[in-house]
This record gives sequence, structure tokens and C-alpha cells, in this order.
Amino acid sequence: MSKLRVHCFSISLDGFGAGAGQSLENPIGVGGMGLHEWFFKTRAAGPLIGSDGGETGRDNDFVTQGFENIGAWIMGRNMFGPIRGEWPDESWKGWWGDIPPYHCDVFVLTHHARDPVEMEGGTVFHFVTDGIEAALDRARAAAGGKDIRLGGGVDVMRQYLAAGLVDEMHLAVSPVVLGEGEALWTGLNIKQCGLEQVAYLPSDAVAHYVLKRGAG
Repeated sequence: MSKLRVHCFSISLDGFGAGAGQSLENPIGVGGMGLHEWFFKTRAAGPLIGSDGGETGRDNDFVTQGFENIGAWIMGRNMFGPIRGEWPDESWKGWWGDIPPYHCDVFVLTHHARDPVEMEGGTVFHFVTDGIEAALDRARAAAGGKDIRLGGGVDVMRQYLAAGLVDEMHLAVSPVVLGEGEALWTGLNIKQCGLEQVAYLPSDAVAHYVLKRGAG
């Protein structure tokens, strides 16, 4: 069966995966972009930001691995955009412009129904209103035997962890202190989530941790 994988999920030294006050101007909350500076410096992330350059090395390897054998994505509505409540119209199509970096089916968890949104490059956003397991079932069907990547944000990540549905998780701990925001681990027991640490690989920018189900 295909695996549910988390890659390049950055958290602060004090455990926050997003800052407080998410908005159009601060999509990951105040100070949240600092968590991902390491990511955007890599060569593998270059095409996502319109760059041909970027650094190679350990950080770049982790970014590259995060796109390998992925057949579908799952994300929360906060990751898809800043709009809350009912959709006012169909104009918002994500943060990523006309050609999002996914190139496959993406299942967006939301409480408010919306028709699928087809983008250039093969990305299709589907809006799922009946919970995390329904989204996972649909993603598995769409992935065609490949794995599913869980993108976030923090609330969706916590739901899948609490349900014991995450098979592999790569965390990047950035040397940033946010002080407030959305905490990843508060109230969760990593072992009860079924995960064991299998690797600790620091780079010059962040500390990489890899956890897997049943590793112990």
C-alpha cells in the first residue's frame, strides 16, 4: 500500500510550525518564512521560485527526496490560502500562480465545498469536506500506487499524526524562535503516533530528523 509521507516540514526551536497571525501578507504567520529559508536556498527548490541556481548538499537532497514517487498530495485549507469561512467566489486558486509545483491531484481539507480547480501543469485541487480519512482514501486512489505527501499546515499535520496515519516524517528544525503560533507537538505523544526516530542529520542551516512507522 502507498505510504503517507511528510517531507521538509520546518519547525522552530520552540516547536512552532507556523507563526501567529496568518494572512495574505504573512502566509505562514509572522516570522514563519524564517523557518523555510534553508529550503528556498536549495537547487531543488529553485524551479518553485523561478531560480536556476541554488545550493546542493544535504538540504538539497532532502528537498529532492520529498518529490520522489509522489502520486498525490493532501493539504489543509490554510496551506491552500488565507480565506476563511465560505468561499466568496472561485477566484482564489492557491499561492502558487498558474502552474503550481504539484503536477498531480491535491486534496484540500475544508468545511466548505467547492468544485475542483484544474491548473496548468497537471495539478488539480479537490476540496474534501468529509474528513482526513476520506481525503487519504481519495488520495490513495488517485496516486496509482505511488505515495502520498502530506503538506500541512500544522492543524492537518496534527490530525493525521494523532490518528496514527503518518508512515514517514521528515522534520527540519530551524534555528528560529517564534514565541507563539501553531505548535506541532503540544498534546501529542510521538510514540503513540506510531513513529520512531531513525535518523538525525544536521546541516549548516537546520537539523534534519527522520521518523518512520514501526522502525523500533
